[in-house]
Amino acid sequence: MRVWIGIAGLAGLSAVAMGAFAAHGLKHVLAPEQLQTLQIGVQYQLWHALALLLVVVLGQLQPSRWLRAACWAFALGMLLFSGSLYLLVLAQWPLGVVTPLGGLALMSGWGLLLGHGCRAPGDMPRR
Repeated sequence: MRVWIGIAGLAGLSAVAMGAFAAHGLKHVLAPEQLQTLQIGVQYQLWHALALLLVVVLGQLQPSRWLRAACWAFALGMLLFSGSLYLLVLAQWPLGVVTPLGGLALMSGWGLLLGHGCRAPGDMPRR
């Protein structure tokens, strides 16, 4: 789980860095709609970095395959969703199909968290 904590930290750090870079370094270079696209990527990345961290903490209390899968889904979703938006704006790489796949991965992470929560009480491991 330490690796997931590191990934959550890296995601949070890079989201804040991208947000600051967009707000201060690119404010006069990019069009307002491009800045808005970057901000959407930053917001989704930051919220899902926090979600990933909370899933890791929950996984320490209630280990399950559902939560491990949610970690993978959140990490992949941040990479594909936010990463494709960053590349679209900063490198003009039109990755139109990648962004929705990232969104599906993020939704899958939330669905896996829901699945973990809906398990029968007897399915919970005992310590």
